[in-house]
Amino acid sequence: MNESEVKIGRNVSAAPRVSVVVPAYNIAAYIGETLDSVLAQTYKSYEIILVNDGSTDTIELESALAPYLDDIVYARQENAGAATARNSAIRLARGELLAFLDGDDVWLPEFLTSQINYLEKNSLEMVYCDALIFGESLFENQTFMQTAPSSGTVSTVSLINTECNVITSGTVLKKETLEKSGLFDVELRRAQDFDLWFRLAKNNVRIGYQRAVLVKYRVRPDNLSGTNVDRARRNVDVMRFIGEKYELNEIEKEAWKRQTALYEADLELEKGKLCLVEGDFVTAQAHLAEANKFYRKPKLSLINGLLRVSPRLTAWLFKTIRPSEFSFVSPDKS
Repeated sequence: MNESEVKIGRNVSAAPRVSVVVPAYNIAAYIGETLDSVLAQTYKSYEIILVNDGSTDTIELESALAPYLDDIVYARQENAGAATARNSAIRLARGELLAFLDGDDVWLPEFLTSQINYLEKNSLEMVYCDALIFGESLFENQTFMQTAPSSGTVSTVSLINTECNVITSGTVLKKETLEKSGLFDVELRRAQDFDLWFRLAKNNVRIGYQRAVLVKYRVRPDNLSGTNVDRARRNVDVMRFIGEKYELNEIEKEAWKRQTALYEADLELEKGKLCLVEGDFVTAQAHLAEANKFYRKPKLSLINGLLRVSPRLTAWLFKTIRPSEFSFVSPDKS
């Protein structure tokens, strides 16, 4: 990225304490609400750095950004993924603290004030918080920590075991700490945020969280979370990546083995659901049977038995009883 691709708005602080990092890829419809939520913060010593990661909706994005250009640092790059976009923003950042916000999520007005106070009060180097989930009826009115809890101390093991789950748009982190541990790994296009949190924990960074709901986290079938199969495959991939990349101690290895087995079973389960709704009943049975080698649940055995007797009835029951989940299993199917 060269200087000609970076535009600094005339109202941007020359000496901000916080740099707000916003990667943008095909989120033109949401970016106004996201930026409004930053500009409404009660804490005012910040700069907003928005990196357009080669969006295919750049014309629409820049039209939506037009009213905000005096108030942000705007940069463009060829599409390279969220990790590269965030790293580009971090390299431009002048604040001592970094606050991450995806381009379709929203902060509540007290987010920065509350998170910075909590960070300082507890002598932390990184803090995250809870978020209200919105955008899809399957998760509507739930919070992130209800679906992905955090309990106990944040460590490599608690991250592997999903006892602690970090939401990126709720994270504030000391820039110096991040630079010492390395930026987002651009080789990992998905789950690069989990990789970073794991690496920070591996380096004994003091990470904490508060249960205050300070973010609105948007869930949509077309965002990075994708379908349930995409999510499950991503979980398997990130565990494999962690196992290959890091030298794990014995406790971490045991946690890694257990979680990898769970994720592999979950992937088989989601593949089974997808095959079910697509009418590939024989393959659905095979995936569900493989998943149940781990889960050993009578319910799965019952479903597989029903599939053998009346596959179309089974598919109809799934679509009827779980319509919200159905949209995430196969969002392009009617």
